[in-house]
Amino acid sequence: MSDQKNQVFLIWGGNGWIAGILYEMLKTQGHKVYSTTIRMEDREAVLAELNRIKPTHVLNCAGVTGRPNVDWCEDNKPATVRANLIGTNNLADCCFLQGIHCTIYATGCIYAYDEKHPMGSGIGFTETDPANFSGSYYSFVKAHAERMLVSAYEANTLILRLRMPVSDDLNPRSFVTKITKYDHVVDIPNSNSILTDLLPCSVKLAQEKVTGVYNFTNPGAISHNEVLSLYKQYVNPDFKWKNFSLDEQAKVIKAGRSNCELDTTKLVNKMREFNMEIPNVHEAYAQCFQRMAAGKRQHQGAGENKENVASTSSKAAELGVVESVSLVK
Repeated sequence: MSDQKNQVFLIWGGNGWIAGILYEMLKTQGHKVYSTTIRMEDREAVLAELNRIKPTHVLNCAGVTGRPNVDWCEDNKPATVRANLIGTNNLADCCFLQGIHCTIYATGCIYAYDEKHPMGSGIGFTETDPANFSGSYYSFVKAHAERMLVSAYEANTLILRLRMPVSDDLNPRSFVTKITKYDHVVDIPNSNSILTDLLPCSVKLAQEKVTGVYNFTNPGAISHNEVLSLYKQYVNPDFKWKNFSLDEQAKVIKAGRSNCELDTTKLVNKMREFNMEIPNVHEAYAQCFQRMAAGKRQHQGAGENKENVASTSSKAAELGVVESVSLVK
């Protein structure tokens, strides 16, 4: 069992979306938690921060995904390598040297459906399958970074492969927000990560000092049309959308996009050791949109019009009981 009383969390990427949700979740739970925006590639600064805070756990949410999307990485390759490969490995190395458990919120967008994993078959890519997608520079770099991390730092590092993460609000970084703003969407089944279900799991895994690679999505796959149909059903009855083909999509994007289903057997079995269940992606989306609709009604009734980051962390706050500290650099 983990000793929660003496645990200190340090979140890297303090200004980011997922980092913010994690921070609020841990703070609500009563954990001692700090946040930082120090560049991961700045070794001296990283070591100084670790020595100053003395965390027992580092949660790495930092890195670049590009704005507004991964196409940005195609034109900013040095910055992409600096953050997603050099920086991530540097932080993991510094944690390794100091005996600190390091959780990395990584990506599962390193695969594409193939003959052994046909679309719609339910046969997902496992944690040991080699990456087979390099259609975007973002995915290319992430796959290399993961291989380096596993080869050198598996003793203290937990790598969680998220895909198309979704929060309970319409944050601009949420997958749902993105596809509701597109003129057209492709209709392909994919693994998705509903953060309300998964972020508490990441904290538990970190607390128990679990290491290695885990596909970090809800079980199963769901198509874009299925997601938008549920969104229409629960959140916005007037919502409409149009589809287009992969060939048509390729004409309006610089980089290819990963489409795949990840096998979550390893994750589901591990979480059951801690009596935690992860709902199937279809069920998870229905619950997510019901929470979103309830939050929307609550805000409208109160005359509020602000973004609710805490909505995802509120349900998620069910672990830990220690002192809370707030420090954002």
